[in-house]
Formats: sequence, structure tokens, C-alpha cells
Amino acid sequence: MDVSHDVAIIGGGVIGCAAGYFLRRAGVARVCVIEPDPTYAKAASPIATGGCRRLFALRENILMSQFSIEFFKSFAHHVALDGEAADVQWREEGYLFVVGAGHERVLEANFRVQHESGVKVELMDREALAARYPWMRCEDLTLGVLSPEDGWLDPNSVLQGFRRKAQALGVEFRRDRVVELHVGARRVSQIELASGMRIRPEAVVNAAGCWAASIAKLAGMDLPVNPMRRFEHYVELATDLPRMPLIKDPDRLVIRPEGKGYAVGLVYSDEPRGFNFDVDPSYFERVVWPACAKRIPAFEGLKLKREWAGLYDECELDGNMILGNWPGKLDNFFVACGFSGHGLMHAPAVGRALAELIVRGRFETIDLARMGYQRVRDRVPYAERGII
Repeated sequence: MDVSHDVAIIGGGVIGCAAGYFLRRAGVARVCVIEPDPTYAKAASPIATGGCRRLFALRENILMSQFSIEFFKSFAHHVALDGEAADVQWREEGYLFVVGAGHERVLEANFRVQHESGVKVELMDREALAARYPWMRCEDLTLGVLSPEDGWLDPNSVLQGFRRKAQALGVEFRRDRVVELHVGARRVSQIELASGMRIRPEAVVNAAGCWAASIAKLAGMDLPVNPMRRFEHYVELATDLPRMPLIKDPDRLVIRPEGKGYAVGLVYSDEPRGFNFDVDPSYFERVVWPACAKRIPAFEGLKLKREWAGLYDECELDGNMILGNWPGKLDNFFVACGFSGHGLMHAPAVGRALAELIVRGRFETIDLARMGYQRVRDRVPYAERGII
């Protein structure tokens, strides 16, 4: 059976659902989302850390965070159904990046960009850090930046809220899998699904996350995006600490409050790429626990309660998203992938940007041209500076 749609979105995770939401809001009549697993058993978003921050070096990322965080704060209003609000459990406890000797200039430069972009940020030296956070070991630190209006939320509530609202707006969700893309005259003319159905779209969005590169390959497009395993851990302490922001330190350790305890993680950038969901029980003992105890002595007596593995859709070029089409080659095929752990926090801004590109043919609110596919073709990275 053949069907026609104005826009077909491949991938029903948080990016695909956000795209569907904003496309309908922009007036696109026929939108479908193709998602093989509506339980999202292996999707990135439901098990993400949930952090949302403005502490970036690139203005594009800062502006996307500005929009997305404000959107999340009023998420219940945006996606309410029949008066029922979706609670994403937003916690505005702040983000704190700390660095050691040799990294001060980068943090200071990023601080200036953030401040000039309208972010509320505070620069603190070692003495100020130690005075404000006496429970944190600061001897090896030289500088920190606090953004008190950043925070975190419940990832699955965001995903389900976007999905339900998109459906209510008329987006059609198909449980199916893409097996072939038919390309001709600089466009994807047809999408072939495992069920035998064929979709004839005016535009296609590839929001397949860790599977985006294999989807793009069907259209002859190479993407430097690979799945990278990362671990998350939930721990509890015998004694509660005072209220604290999400902390990210020079070792890429992340600690933030979660329920009665804390969510902690430390990304290993040299992790072999591939679809590996196995939990390495020794990683916490060898790497994460020592890093936690080094930064906050109270974590020496932590109790590990739960741990799990998930995947980043890692952009190997520069760690930043790839957003847009392949001009002159695939005009109606738009990729939105390679978020490298930032997809959830930027989903509203990415959904809006995709709607602008597809409906208006250009970015209208935030110029994200430098995040496009051309930099991949030119092999010109556009990377963050400092802690990512």
C-alpha cells in the first residue's frame, strides 16, 4: 500500500516527537512518525541524566538551551491534553562547572560568552567555591562557573508528553521499520517499510538517534555518528548533603541530587563504539566511586542502589549535532542527529528549527547554519571549548 505525507519522520524518540509537535504547530497537515519500538526499550532519552544547561561555549548551543529551558518550564501548558498537565518535574538547582590549573582561560572565555548571551552566571575562584560548598574538596580546583537557573527534569515525562501531544495534534505514529529509501532527482521520493508499506513524502526527517547513520546510508549520505555506551548510577548516602547544583568536574564526573540519593556518572570517551547495552559492574568500583569520593568526601560511604547502560549518538567530528539537509544533493532529506548527550535538553529548539527549515526553507529564530551537514562534507569541526 502506498500513502502520501507532507513530512515523514524516521525515529520517534524525543527529537522525532518534538519535530512532529512543531511541524503541526507550524501548519503542516500530514505528518507521520515511524518508530519500530514504541516501548523505547533501547532509546536514549528515557534513561538520560535529564540535565538542561546553558553552560556552553558556542552561542548556538546557549541560545538553544535558552529557548528549550523556558519551554520546559511551561511544558505543562504547551502539551496539556483536556486540561491535564504533563509534569516533567523541573528542578532549578543550578549547574556548576569546576576546573583545575591550566583551564582557567577557557572557562573564563566561556563565561564571557554566556554572560553576553544573557545567561545568569557567576564566576568563583577556589576560595569562593570552598566557602559556598564546604562539603566539596576544592584543593585541586582553581575556578568554577555557576548557572543557578539551570537544572534537570524527568526525561521520560518529556518524551511521553511530546508524543501524546503530537498525536493529539494529528501526527500519525506508525510502528514499523525503514528498510529502504528511494532517491532520485535530489530527493527521497519513497520510503519502504518492513511491513511492505511505501510512503511518498514531501520531506523526510532522519531523527533515528544512534541508528541515524545507517538510515542516512540508505540515501547515500555518510554521517560520522556512532553509538557510544555510557553508564548511569544511582547511589545513596548515610547522611544527606545540603542542597547542591549539578556538578561537573575536570574528570567529566557528573553528580546531581535524585530523589533520596544522587545520580552519578563519568563518561569514558574512548569507549568502543557499537550497540552495547551490557553493564560493566567493575567500572563503578574502578572509576566512578573513586572520582565521587575524591570530589565529595561524603561519597566514600555511598551505597550503590542501581546502575544501567545507555547510548549517546556521538558525533565523531566535533561532538555537536548535525542539523539540516545536503544542499544540492538531497534537498528534502533533513538529518537531526549526533547530539552526543545533548538531545533531550535541546529537543524543543531542534523541533522548532526543523519546522522552520521545512516550512520556511530557512532558520528564522536561531541561525544554526554552522551546525549543518556542510561542515561534515568539508571536515571542518565546530566544537565546544572546555568541559562538554
